[in-house]
Amino acid sequence: MNRIDQAFAQDKKLLSIYFSAGHPKLEDTLPILKALQAAEVDMIEIGLPFSDPLADGPTIQDSATQALANGMTTQRLFDQLEQVRDHIHLPLIIMGYFNPILQYGVEAFCEKCEAIGIDGLIIPDLPADVYHEHYQALFEQHGLYNMFLITPQTPEERIRYIDKVSNGFIYMVSSASVTGAKATFGDSQTDYFKRISALGLNTPQIVGFGISNSETYQAATNHAQGAIIGSAFIQFLEKEGVANIGAFVERIRQ
Repeated sequence: MNRIDQAFAQDKKLLSIYFSAGHPKLEDTLPILKALQAAEVDMIEIGLPFSDPLADGPTIQDSATQALANGMTTQRLFDQLEQVRDHIHLPLIIMGYFNPILQYGVEAFCEKCEAIGIDGLIIPDLPADVYHEHYQALFEQHGLYNMFLITPQTPEERIRYIDKVSNGFIYMVSSASVTGAKATFGDSQTDYFKRISALGLNTPQIVGFGISNSETYQAATNHAQGAIIGSAFIQFLEKEGVANIGAFVERIRQ
Protein backbone atom coordinates (compact mmCIF):
# COMPACT_ATOMS: atom_id res chain seq x y z
CA MET A 1 0.00 0.00 0.00
CA ASN A 2 1.23 3.47 -0.87
CA ARG A 3 2.32 5.39 2.23
CA ILE A 4 -0.16 8.16 1.39
CA ASP A 5 -3.02 5.67 1.65
CA GLN A 6 -1.57 4.42 4.93
CA ALA A 7 -1.63 7.97 6.29
CA PHE A 8 -5.29 8.40 5.40
CA ALA A 9 -6.14 5.03 6.95
CA GLN A 10 -5.39 6.56 10.35
CA ASP A 11 -8.35 7.82 12.36
CA LYS A 12 -7.06 11.37 12.63
CA LYS A 13 -6.80 14.70 10.82
CA LEU A 14 -3.54 14.86 8.92
CA LEU A 15 -0.91 17.58 9.03
CA SER A 16 1.29 17.91 5.97
CA ILE A 17 4.23 20.31 5.85
CA TYR A 18 5.73 21.87 2.72
CA PHE A 19 9.22 23.33 2.43
CA SER A 20 11.53 24.28 -0.44
CA ALA A 21 14.42 21.86 -0.85
CA GLY A 22 17.76 23.62 -0.42
CA HIS A 23 16.39 26.39 1.79
CA PRO A 24 17.43 28.02 4.07
CA LYS A 25 20.72 26.18 3.36
CA LEU A 26 21.49 23.81 0.52
CA GLU A 27 22.05 20.79 2.75
CA ASP A 28 19.06 21.40 5.05
CA THR A 29 16.77 19.00 3.19
CA LEU A 30 17.43 15.82 5.16
CA PRO A 31 17.74 17.57 8.56
CA ILE A 32 14.33 19.20 7.98
CA LEU A 33 12.80 15.85 7.04
CA LYS A 34 14.20 14.23 10.18
CA ALA A 35 13.00 17.07 12.41
CA LEU A 36 9.49 16.97 10.91
CA GLN A 37 9.28 13.22 11.43
CA ALA A 38 10.46 13.61 15.03
CA ALA A 39 7.70 16.21 15.49
CA GLU A 40 5.18 13.59 14.29
CA VAL A 41 3.76 15.30 11.24
CA ASP A 42 1.85 12.94 8.96
CA MET A 43 3.16 13.78 5.51
CA ILE A 44 5.87 15.97 3.95
CA GLU A 45 5.88 17.85 0.66
CA ILE A 46 9.33 18.65 -0.68
CA GLY A 47 9.32 21.66 -2.98
CA LEU A 48 11.43 21.34 -6.12
CA PRO A 49 12.52 24.95 -6.71
CA PHE A 50 11.66 26.56 -10.04
CA SER A 51 12.47 30.01 -11.39
CA ASP A 52 8.86 30.83 -12.40
CA PRO A 53 6.53 29.48 -9.66
CA LEU A 54 3.23 31.00 -10.80
CA ALA A 55 1.01 29.54 -8.07
CA ASP A 56 3.27 30.47 -5.19
CA GLY A 57 3.14 33.52 -2.99
CA PRO A 58 6.14 35.70 -2.12
CA THR A 59 7.38 33.58 0.81
CA ILE A 60 7.63 30.37 -1.21
CA GLN A 61 8.91 32.27 -4.27
CA ASP A 62 11.68 33.81 -2.18
CA SER A 63 12.60 30.46 -0.64
CA ALA A 64 12.78 28.86 -4.09
CA THR A 65 14.94 31.72 -5.36
CA GLN A 66 17.28 31.30 -2.41
CA ALA A 67 17.41 27.52 -2.91
CA LEU A 68 18.34 27.97 -6.57
CA ALA A 69 21.00 30.51 -5.59
CA ASN A 70 22.30 27.96 -3.06
CA GLY A 71 22.80 25.51 -5.91
CA MET A 72 19.69 23.33 -5.69
CA THR A 73 18.87 21.37 -8.86
CA THR A 74 16.69 18.37 -9.61
CA GLN A 75 19.71 16.09 -9.60
CA ARG A 76 21.04 17.61 -6.38
CA LEU A 77 17.71 16.94 -4.70
CA PHE A 78 17.75 13.32 -5.87
CA ASP A 79 21.31 12.99 -4.56
CA GLN A 80 20.24 14.37 -1.17
CA LEU A 81 17.34 11.91 -1.02
CA GLU A 82 19.32 8.86 -2.19
CA GLN A 83 19.25 7.16 1.24
CA VAL A 84 16.19 8.95 2.62
CA ARG A 85 14.30 5.73 3.35
CA ASP A 86 17.03 4.72 5.78
CA HIS A 87 15.73 7.56 7.97
CA ILE A 88 12.21 8.59 6.98
CA HIS A 89 9.10 6.39 7.03
CA LEU A 90 6.55 9.16 6.37
CA PRO A 91 4.87 9.71 3.00
CA LEU A 92 7.08 11.94 0.85
CA ILE A 93 5.70 14.01 -2.00
CA ILE A 94 7.67 16.14 -4.42
CA MET A 95 5.80 19.30 -5.37
CA GLY A 96 7.02 21.25 -8.34
CA TYR A 97 6.30 22.56 -11.79
CA PHE A 98 6.35 20.45 -14.93
CA ASN A 99 9.15 22.26 -16.74
CA PRO A 100 12.01 20.88 -14.57
CA ILE A 101 10.48 17.40 -14.83
CA LEU A 102 10.33 17.68 -18.62
CA GLN A 103 13.93 18.89 -18.69
CA TYR A 104 15.04 15.94 -16.58
CA GLY A 105 12.92 13.54 -18.66
CA VAL A 106 9.53 12.44 -17.35
CA GLU A 107 10.32 8.72 -17.44
CA ALA A 108 13.76 9.20 -15.88
CA PHE A 109 12.21 11.42 -13.20
CA CYS A 110 9.61 8.80 -12.34
CA GLU A 111 12.22 6.04 -12.28
CA LYS A 112 14.36 8.06 -9.88
CA CYS A 113 11.40 8.83 -7.63
CA GLU A 114 10.55 5.14 -7.42
CA ALA A 115 14.14 4.14 -6.67
CA ILE A 116 14.40 6.68 -3.85
CA GLY A 117 11.01 5.94 -2.35
CA ILE A 118 8.95 9.00 -3.26
CA ASP A 119 5.23 8.30 -2.87
CA GLY A 120 3.67 10.96 -5.06
CA LEU A 121 3.89 14.22 -6.96
CA ILE A 122 1.98 17.49 -7.01
CA ILE A 123 2.46 19.35 -10.28
CA PRO A 124 0.21 22.44 -10.28
CA ASP A 125 0.64 23.22 -13.98
CA LEU A 126 -0.02 19.68 -15.29
CA PRO A 127 -3.74 19.53 -16.21
CA ALA A 128 -5.64 16.45 -15.10
CA ASP A 129 -6.73 15.52 -18.63
CA VAL A 130 -3.17 15.81 -20.00
CA TYR A 131 -1.92 13.66 -17.13
CA HIS A 132 -4.68 11.11 -17.66
CA GLU A 133 -4.03 10.85 -21.40
CA HIS A 134 -0.24 11.00 -21.53
CA TYR A 135 1.35 10.25 -18.16
CA GLN A 136 -0.91 8.32 -15.81
CA ALA A 137 0.22 4.89 -16.99
CA LEU A 138 3.86 5.90 -16.54
CA PHE A 139 3.28 7.27 -13.04
CA GLU A 140 1.38 4.16 -12.02
CA GLN A 141 4.11 1.94 -13.46
CA HIS A 142 6.50 3.53 -10.96
CA GLY A 143 4.10 3.51 -8.02
CA LEU A 144 3.65 7.28 -7.98
CA TYR A 145 0.45 9.03 -7.02
CA ASN A 146 -0.30 12.37 -8.65
CA MET A 147 -2.41 14.85 -6.73
CA PHE A 148 -4.47 17.63 -8.35
CA LEU A 149 -5.53 21.05 -7.14
CA ILE A 150 -9.07 22.43 -7.05
CA THR A 151 -10.14 25.96 -6.12
CA PRO A 152 -13.43 27.61 -5.11
CA GLN A 153 -13.93 28.39 -8.81
CA THR A 154 -13.45 24.83 -10.10
CA PRO A 155 -16.74 23.61 -11.64
CA GLU A 156 -18.33 20.53 -10.09
CA GLU A 157 -18.00 18.61 -13.36
CA ARG A 158 -14.24 19.22 -13.31
CA ILE A 159 -14.00 18.27 -9.64
CA ARG A 160 -15.73 14.98 -10.32
CA TYR A 161 -13.40 14.30 -13.25
CA ILE A 162 -10.39 14.98 -11.03
CA ASP A 163 -11.90 12.69 -8.40
CA LYS A 164 -12.23 9.96 -11.04
CA VAL A 165 -8.59 10.09 -12.20
CA SER A 166 -7.09 10.85 -8.77
CA ASN A 167 -5.39 8.80 -6.15
CA GLY A 168 -3.89 9.84 -2.85
CA PHE A 169 -5.81 13.05 -2.17
CA ILE A 170 -7.29 16.14 -3.77
CA TYR A 171 -5.49 19.37 -2.88
CA MET A 172 -8.19 21.89 -1.99
CA VAL A 173 -6.80 25.38 -2.56
CA SER A 174 -8.51 27.50 0.07
CA SER A 175 -8.86 30.58 -2.15
CA ALA A 176 -8.28 31.74 -5.70
CA SER A 177 -5.09 33.57 -4.74
CA VAL A 178 -1.49 32.42 -4.59
CA THR A 179 -0.04 30.67 -1.55
CA GLY A 180 0.52 32.59 1.66
CA ALA A 181 -0.20 32.45 5.37
CA LYS A 182 -3.49 33.87 6.67
CA ALA A 183 -4.59 34.42 10.26
CA THR A 184 -8.17 33.22 9.76
CA PHE A 185 -10.67 32.05 7.15
CA GLY A 186 -13.81 33.95 6.11
CA ASP A 187 -17.35 32.69 5.57
CA SER A 188 -16.82 32.19 1.84
CA GLN A 189 -13.94 29.81 2.46
CA THR A 190 -15.87 27.89 5.12
CA ASP A 191 -18.82 27.59 2.72
CA TYR A 192 -16.44 26.26 0.07
CA PHE A 193 -15.06 23.64 2.46
CA LYS A 194 -18.61 22.54 3.32
CA ARG A 195 -19.63 22.42 -0.36
CA ILE A 196 -16.76 20.16 -1.35
CA SER A 197 -17.34 17.91 1.66
CA ALA A 198 -21.00 17.53 0.67
CA LEU A 199 -20.05 16.23 -2.80
CA GLY A 200 -19.17 12.85 -1.30
CA LEU A 201 -15.99 12.44 -3.34
CA ASN A 202 -14.14 9.14 -3.33
CA THR A 203 -10.72 10.79 -2.93
CA PRO A 204 -9.81 12.38 0.43
CA GLN A 205 -9.29 16.13 0.49
CA ILE A 206 -6.57 18.20 2.12
CA VAL A 207 -6.78 21.99 2.37
CA GLY A 208 -3.78 24.09 1.44
CA PHE A 209 -2.95 27.81 0.96
CA GLY A 210 -3.48 30.05 3.97
CA ILE A 211 -2.99 27.55 6.82
CA SER A 212 -0.74 29.29 9.31
CA ASN A 213 -1.83 28.59 12.89
CA SER A 214 -3.98 26.39 15.09
CA GLU A 215 -7.14 28.33 14.21
CA THR A 216 -6.82 27.95 10.44
CA TYR A 217 -5.69 24.32 10.79
CA GLN A 218 -8.79 23.48 12.82
CA ALA A 219 -11.09 25.41 10.46
CA ALA A 220 -9.70 23.57 7.44
CA THR A 221 -9.85 20.12 9.00
CA ASN A 222 -13.44 20.54 10.21
CA HIS A 223 -14.52 19.69 6.66
CA ALA A 224 -11.49 17.92 5.19
CA GLN A 225 -9.18 15.10 6.12
CA GLY A 226 -6.12 17.26 6.61
CA ALA A 227 -4.29 20.50 5.95
CA ILE A 228 -1.01 21.59 4.38
CA ILE A 229 1.20 24.33 5.78
CA GLY A 230 3.90 25.91 3.64
CA SER A 231 4.50 29.66 3.87
CA ALA A 232 4.11 29.87 7.65
CA PHE A 233 6.54 26.98 8.12
CA ILE A 234 9.10 28.54 5.78
CA GLN A 235 8.84 31.85 7.65
CA PHE A 236 9.38 29.96 10.92
CA LEU A 237 12.43 28.17 9.52
CA GLU A 238 13.99 31.46 8.48
CA LYS A 239 13.51 32.95 11.96
CA GLU A 240 13.87 29.98 14.31
CA GLY A 241 15.90 27.40 12.37
CA VAL A 242 15.70 23.63 11.94
CA ALA A 243 16.37 22.86 15.60
CA ASN A 244 13.07 24.39 16.71
CA ILE A 245 10.73 22.68 14.22
CA GLY A 246 9.05 20.69 16.99
CA ALA A 247 7.79 23.90 18.58
CA PHE A 248 6.14 24.97 15.32
CA VAL A 249 4.27 21.69 14.90
CA GLU A 250 3.19 21.66 18.54
CA ARG A 251 1.78 25.18 18.17
CA ILE A 252 -0.30 24.14 15.13
CA ARG A 253 -1.79 21.12 16.88
CA GLN A 254 -2.49 22.73 20.25
